Amino acid sequence: MIPDHYHYLLINLLTVAYPLAQSYERRIRFLRNWRAILTGIAVAGAIYLAWDELFTALGVWGFNERYLLGIYIGRLPLEEYNFFLTVPFACLFIYEVLNHFIKKDPLYDHHQMITFFVLLCTLFLGVYFYPRLYTSACFFLTAILMSLQFFVFRFRWMGRFYAGYFVALVPFLLMNGWLTGAFTDEPIVWYNDLENMGLRIFSIPAEDSMYLLSYLFLATIFYERTKLKSPAIR
Repeated sequence: MIPDHYHYLLINLLTVAYPLAQSYERRIRFLRNWRAILTGIAVAGAIYLAWDELFTALGVWGFNERYLLGIYIGRLPLEEYNFFLTVPFACLFIYEVLNHFIKKDPLYDHHQMITFFVLLCTLFLGVYFYPRLYTSACFFLTAILMSLQFFVFRFRWMGRFYAGYFVALVPFLLMNGWLTGAFTDEPIVWYNDLENMGLRIFSIPAEDSMYLLSYLFLATIFYERTKLKSPAIR
């Protein structure tokens, strides 16, 4: 039986345990790109932590003290800060593993079509559900980022990014399900359904899938840019 106040901490540890243990694996050597990893995590994390702090203050979501250590920085528990370290680390690890073992980009020929489809869907849903704050903010931000990719950036690694994202969704849904009450008596992180669509994937607000997409896209942009500029440590 896990003591209640260790639940969120344990989720963070399980999220990062395998990627961290395998980061020195000789074929991938993920941590040789440590500058790029830290840059991607730091830039995206700073933006989304500010968002997290604001939406916590506005009551869009909140945290159940029963499952926390009780250490806060601002309105956010320490575990939430750890979440913004462990999740992008694990997802960038998945991205690199797929790049190593799948030599040909499986979605290269389709990535612009996927981007345009996501752009249209998020733009429509953001408008349709306005002014529900989480839905509109999440979908509008994703639409903006997808617009930049489609019309401006046109990153050639985008197909590989989507492949990594689709794989990362599986553990993300499992861990986020734990956070939102799938395996506990009460949710560890609660959402105000007046500020979202009210549509759940298991116990998880559907918006979280696009939250993850936009968050990882930002992290991957700075990860790839820094990796190109910095020689890897061999």
